[in-house]
Amino acid sequence: MADHTLDAKGLNCPLPILKAKKALKDVPTGGTLEILATDPGSVADFEAFCRQTGNELMEHSEDGGTYHFLIKKSA
Repeated sequence: MADHTLDAKGLNCPLPILKAKKALKDVPTGGTLEILATDPGSVADFEAFCRQTGNELMEHSEDGGTYHFLIKKSA
């Protein structure tokens, strides 16, 4: 279970990333943020976001048009 959950369904790029960046401020180092999104471009966006920020994309999946991401916050 994630420490925090962000529902970004219905939002298009770049809003899911911007909201995740803001939500990560409330997540302690080593904690996790779960993001739910419907934008198909969010997969590539979150992969790039984690590479650039040093956070770990622990998992991502898609179910019925909803994309699920689990990010572990780095220091």
